Amino acid sequence: MADIDDVSLAQLQAGTLMERMGITVGAVTAERAVGSMPVEGNTQPYGLLHGGASAVLAETLGSYAAMAHAQPDGIAVGVDLSITHHRAVREGTVRGEATALHRGRTVASYAITIEDESGRPVATARLTCAIRQRAET
Repeated sequence: MADIDDVSLAQLQAGTLMERMGITVGAVTAERAVGSMPVEGNTQPYGLLHGGASAVLAETLGSYAAMAHAQPDGIAVGVDLSITHHRAVREGTVRGEATALHRGRTVASYAITIEDESGRPVATARLTCAIRQRAET
């Protein structure tokens, strides 16, 4: 298991949904991943943070941590995401943190919390990833 360094993070984000949504990912280890996302540009028609945007942030953080867990020979593939939305947000940035619940040989599960700039809960999620061996190329 290895941490994912800043250079690898930048390479993984180029041209992805994360980039279009403005998601930034900070420290990533197999145990924990943190990141943030602007509310602006990720709202639904009422001007509130879109629940799907929160789900993208949650799955991104959990998947990155699971990817660190699966390294060097494996990959992580999300198989289940459950999210509960607690509070509406209209502006600013939301911050998320994924924390490992279980890191096994074939399955890894993470709890993800998303908070507003005041530290109030916006959403909580749980992500389960299948851990698979990297296919030979």
